[in-house]
Order: sequence, then structure tokens, then C-alpha cells
Amino acid sequence: MDFNQGKVKEVDIKDEMKKCYIDYAMSVIVGRALPDVRDGLKPVHRRILFSMQELGLYPEKGYRKCARIVGDVLGKYHPHGDSSVYDALVRMAQDFSMRYMLVDGHGNFGSVDGDGAAAMRYTESKMNKIAVEMLRDINKNTVDFMPNFDGEEQEPVVLPARYPNLLVNGSSGIAVGMATNIPPHNLGEIIDGTIMLIDNPDVTVLDLMTKIKGPDFPTGATIMGKAGIRAAYETGRGKIVVRAKAEFEEENGRNKIIFTEIPYQVNKSKLIENIADLVKDKKITGISDLRDESDRDGMRIVIELKRDANPNIVLNLLYKHTKLQDTFGVIMLALVNNQPKVLNLKQILEYYIEFQKEVITRRTIFDLNKAEARAHILEGLKIALDNIDEVISIIRNSKTSEIARNTLIERFDFSEKQCQAILEMKLRRLTGLERDKIEDEYNELMRLVEYLKSILDNQEKLLGVIKDELIEIRTKYSDERRSKIEKILNEIDIEDLIQVEDVVITLTNSGYVKRILADTYSAQRRGGKGIQAMTTKEDDLVEHVMITSTHSDVLFFTNKGRVYKLRAYEIPDAGRQAKGTNLINLIAIEPDEKIQTVLTVTDDKKEGFLFMGTKNGIVKKTPISEFKNLRKNGLIAISLKDGDELLKVKNTHGDANIMVITQNGYAVKFNEKNVRPMGRTASGVKAINLKGDDIAVCMDIAADGEELLVISENGYGKRTPITAYKLQNRGGVGLITYKISDKTGKLVGATICKVDDELMLINSSGVAIRINVSDISVTSRSAMGVTLMRTNEDEKVVAIAKILSSYDSEKELDEENQDDNNTVQEIDNNIVQEIDNIEE
Repeated sequence: MDFNQGKVKEVDIKDEMKKCYIDYAMSVIVGRALPDVRDGLKPVHRRILFSMQELGLYPEKGYRKCARIVGDVLGKYHPHGDSSVYDALVRMAQDFSMRYMLVDGHGNFGSVDGDGAAAMRYTESKMNKIAVEMLRDINKNTVDFMPNFDGEEQEPVVLPARYPNLLVNGSSGIAVGMATNIPPHNLGEIIDGTIMLIDNPDVTVLDLMTKIKGPDFPTGATIMGKAGIRAAYETGRGKIVVRAKAEFEEENGRNKIIFTEIPYQVNKSKLIENIADLVKDKKITGISDLRDESDRDGMRIVIELKRDANPNIVLNLLYKHTKLQDTFGVIMLALVNNQPKVLNLKQILEYYIEFQKEVITRRTIFDLNKAEARAHILEGLKIALDNIDEVISIIRNSKTSEIARNTLIERFDFSEKQCQAILEMKLRRLTGLERDKIEDEYNELMRLVEYLKSILDNQEKLLGVIKDELIEIRTKYSDERRSKIEKILNEIDIEDLIQVEDVVITLTNSGYVKRILADTYSAQRRGGKGIQAMTTKEDDLVEHVMITSTHSDVLFFTNKGRVYKLRAYEIPDAGRQAKGTNLINLIAIEPDEKIQTVLTVTDDKKEGFLFMGTKNGIVKKTPISEFKNLRKNGLIAISLKDGDELLKVKNTHGDANIMVITQNGYAVKFNEKNVRPMGRTASGVKAINLKGDDIAVCMDIAADGEELLVISENGYGKRTPITAYKLQNRGGVGLITYKISDKTGKLVGATICKVDDELMLINSSGVAIRINVSDISVTSRSAMGVTLMRTNEDEKVVAIAKILSSYDSEKELDEENQDDNNTVQEIDNNIVQEIDNIEE
């Protein structure tokens, strides 16, 4: 008999390996190697601290053997090797590894020379005082708990973390395909920066750097320059150069170099061996003796020099060839909602503040419920004391406590809990003094209830509580900065040399881009003949024109769903008549990629969303903040399925009306609130249900007072007021917006326009004509329209481009600043005139 019949499942080993490896990778990323942005801890560290709290190992209590702690963590929460748990515990007790130690160790916990800790059966430990702040209020329902690996215990998903531990103590870890390396910081500076962000959510990273100067390593040393710090804080990645602290001494006519601090995570013993090898191999000359005079009072590495040796030359050689000068590569990667993200300084603090708002809210609700429950009991006791003779009589005359309870409830309308408290009340509570105590306690509880409710009702008050508690922690635990930041004399931040100026950036259809000072355009007045903006090829035309600042980000979105970033000043400045630089020389765009949208984002306007639409009728809304850490070689802006292309990207603020138009003449108008915000690599959601081989030809923002202009491949077009399209839910088939026929052909393009805009039409033979929008008829949704461009049998209209009457960003200008508004208008008018000259 074949007992295995029907039980054998065939699987593709390729798919099985892929699935298993992804599961393993996610387990390592989420469950082992990366810290949570909220408490800055990896699971093993979180479990150690929680287990120590359960064992009662508070700072004021005695030490407990580390073997007991490790066993408790292994048995209850962390089913991995005991060495991994003990190594993590040891690191939290090392003053050269942690800026603010979370564990108070007793015994041999290793050294900066790389010596390992004694076995866990010899060492003892307990929580340090600052570790208590990580766990404070954990029993007040401030965080969620989850079952442990066998379901027998409950462990916290995250610790309350009453200070930003991710930045304060840093973190390092290697996951699968990614790594994190966050440096430690000074507690006082981090709290000052957090308070600054609470007071003003619009502060920039540079503003925060006035409070948070840079990393503060437990081993001290000197950080060379601020360029690496700024890059790390603004982008989440950067390289920080750290040097050992050196002093010169002279004795008996000989110079000595004394090192009292070395870079973070450098092994002192191996460092000294390396120096000795360099002297032996004669790569560094002038050293006569090398000694390690470090003791419990501090570090002291002594290098004696020969009489004729120049100490500065020797020192520079040591910095060049040894770890006395080291580079700390910052990668601020942390888990945000169980997803790994590279974060800048402001984002880390924003996530921490949001978490603390949740912690304080949950704690306040817990305390409020407890206070109200106690007040409820006291209200019952007060009623009982006011009617004590009757209450005693009811109790005495009742045969059982159940009868007494029911009679009291019926007589005085007590609740079950109140009645139980009255029955359990001791006779001594009948004294006058006890009656006063109940009254005082009740009044105090009412004041507490009122205060707690005010916290829940007032966001500013809640943030004030967070600030007050952070200030309390800063007062208790902050200390002086250990790592000095030294300015490099020849260090120049290139951006500091770029003057902030208004510029005009133009991009042609064939990919030539240039930057010109806005003054070049605004020098002329309205009605002038214009000056030539750029020389283009005969078959080329200016496709994108924008006014921005030299310090703005320029984002280039391609049809393949990728986005590239340049700072505006990185686009070459060219003369008026120059055709510019091919964009392929500035960004790593692929040969078959086409720029679909160009947007500018200023440093002070990085709020809102980017709304994207694709050829397959898919739309996506992503916060602009997701695009802060772009590289020149590009990143995915939207994940596209095979055959799909990105059509357009628009900047929105969360409440815009969106229109999607298809080539078969259907259109849908919906509010962007129907699309939830998504991550940068998400695919998006369906905007319109396409029939057959239909595709979308346009996605745009629609507002009342504007019109939808559509153009067919045989040169027909029309305008229809936006108000003719009712607001619908996304995902439907939409409304008919154009009557398709053999005579008109399918739609090739559409755009939202105003009556004073202009339109450029281009056919398959390369012929382009320019039309005033006001010359195009306004008709109903289902009308055919009028002939805009005559085409032969073998010709089709292939593309349309709108020429703005005034630059879109003018809408966002401060209305009070009318002079600037007029300047932009003048620039725009001249740009339009110049494009006329180019294309004539």
C-alpha cells in the first residue's frame, strides 16, 4: 500500500528558496539586527531590560548574577544563543561602548583593548538609573504587548523610552542587504533639539544643528569638520572623520606625543601593535619608544620621539597610516512601523515625538480611568457615611452578605463596586477624622481628573508634559560633551558659496537643460519683443520652464517611474543663446527614458504630496518627505507593472480634485482624499476602470473655473468646463468626455487649461503649430469639437504641450508681496515671448 499517496506536494525549488530566503531576511531585519525608531533598541536589548525589570533589578537594589539574567531572557523571550544575549548585556555595561550605559555591571566586563568579559557565572549586573527612564510607566498601558515565542509570556513591542535613545546611544547592526550605523550623541543636546522641534515643527535640519552639534562618542576624540555631520543629518548618510586627541610634551630635550582619547570602536591594543609594526617596517621614522600608560584614571598612549624628529610630521603620519584617525560611516537606518528606512535627523525626532504623544496619551487615559474608578468608590463611601445608621441597620438585619448587598443597591442606588467597598469598610472609618480624609481624597481626585482631561483635550498641554519630562531627564542625567568638533581651515561647504538667487530653468523636448538668472528675463518690460532664451535644433522645443532658487531641489520624473534630483545650482549656467547641456551628462538617465515632469522643491516647502498618474490608469499619492534622500543616479518613484508608464506628477496639499482622461474619451474626476498616502516604492491604486485596450493619456489637477482641453489624433479638439464633470469615486469607468469616431480618431492628449493659455500641437511629420486656447470652441462633454490641425492620411497628431500664461508657482506666492508677484509675471511674459522667437 502507498501510504504517502496524495501527501507528496511538488514545489519549484527556485520559488521555495526565494520564499524561504525572504522570510529569513525579514526575520533578521525586523527581529534581530535593526533598532526601532521609537526606543532605539534591538529586540535583544529590549528583552534584557524588560527581564531585568521583572527580576526587580533596580538601581537601588542589589546586583544579580548575569547567568540568572541571561537564563531568564533565553527562557522567556529570546530563543537564541546565550552568548548573543550575554554579549548584548555586556555591551550595555561598557563605558567605552555606550555613551549612557543602560546596565550597571559588577565585575570584569571587558576593556577598550579588546579583552572579553568574564564568564556570565562570575559577573553581576542591575539596571542603571537612566535605564529606568526607558521603562518608566510601562505598567500603565503605555505600549502594546505581544505573546513571546511560545505564547506563555507577554513582552513589550517597544519600551516607553522617555528620551530619544536611538540618537543618544546610537546603534549598529548588519541585516540582510542593509546595515545601520548611528553614532551616539550628548543627551542634553538631543533633548534640546527635541524641545526645539516641539516648539516649532517647521525648523530645518540646519536649525536643529544649532542645538545638536554632532555625535558625542563615549571615548571622546575630535571630530574633524562639520561637512560629514551635515550630510548625515540632512540625508541620513555621511562620513565623519574622527581623530585621536594628541598633546605634545617635552622632557630632556626630547618630544613626546601623548594620546589621551582615541576614535570610537578602535581597539587600543591593536592600534599600538599597528604603530609598532609601522616603526619596525620604517614606514614611520622618528619614533624611539612606544608605551601604553593607561590606568583606571584614563587613557595615556606615550610615543617618544628621536631628538631630530619633527613632532607635527610624525603626528600627521600616524593619523594617515593608523586608526588614530578613523572614519565613522553614518547610516541612520531604523525600523518605522516594521519597515527599514534611512532617516535624517529631523525625521528621527519627529517619529520620537509622535511616539511620546501616544505614550503620554495612553498613560493619561490609564491614570484617568484609575482616578475615576477610585472617585466612584469614594462617592459611595461618602453616601454611606452620611447615612451610616441606616446602612448599619440594613447590614445587621440581613441574613447574608448577598441580601445586604442587594438591599443597599436598591435603597441607595449603589453600584456593585461601591457596595462591595461599603461592606468591606472597617469600623475605624466611622471616625470624624477618617470622614475628613475621604472628603479630602475625593476633592484631590477631582482636581486630578480635571487635569488629566485637560491634557487629553489640549494638544499643546500634552506637548508641554512631554517637554517638562524631557527637561527633568536632562537635569538628572545630562553631562558635558566629550567629543570636540574642530573646524577644518580649508573645509568649504560648496553650498555656502552659492548665492541664493532666483533662476529660470528650461528643459527642451530632446533633453537640453540650462539655468539662467531670472534678472536676465525681468530686465525687459511687458510688450517688448523679447530676447532669445536658447538656441534649439529645428525639431526641438522648450518643454519645461520653471522659476526657482539656486538652493532648491529640482526633481526629474521619467516615464519609467524613476526620479532624479539635482540642486538647481548644479545645472550649468549658460548664456541666453546657448542651447544648454544634455541632461544625460548631469543625471544617470537611461537612453530610452523620457522626462515626463520636472518639479522644484525648496528647503522650506517640503510639505504636501506628490500625486502621480500612469498610462494604465493607476494613481499614487506620496509625501514629499519620502523624496528628501534622493541620489543623482535616481530612485524608484512608483513601481510600474510591465507595459505601464508614468504620465505626470503634480504637487498637491491633500485636498485637490484629480482628473484622469483616456484615449477612448472617458474621464473621471475624484478628490485625492480617496487615495491614501503610500511609500515611495508602492504601485498605487486604480483611478479609472479601463475598457479593452484603452489607456490613460492625461492626469491633472482640476479646479472650478478651469477647463479640460482634449485633442484627437486627427487634429480635432475642444474645451469643456470642469464643472461639467461631477465628482465621482475613483475606480469607476468615468464619464464620456469625447465622442470618438473614425473621423476624429482617438485622443492623444488632454490638459487642464485657462482661457489665456496657449497650446502647441506636434504631428508625426514633426510639424508644430501654436494655438491660443481662447480660439478653441467650448462644447459639451460628448461633442466632437473643431479642427485644430489639419492632417494628411498618413499623419497623426502625436503630442501636445501647454504654454502657461503665467508660471504655476505664482499662485503660491505671498499675496501681500505684490512687488515679487509682478516680477514673476514680468519674467513669465518675457519667457513666453522668447519661446515665440525660438520656435519662429
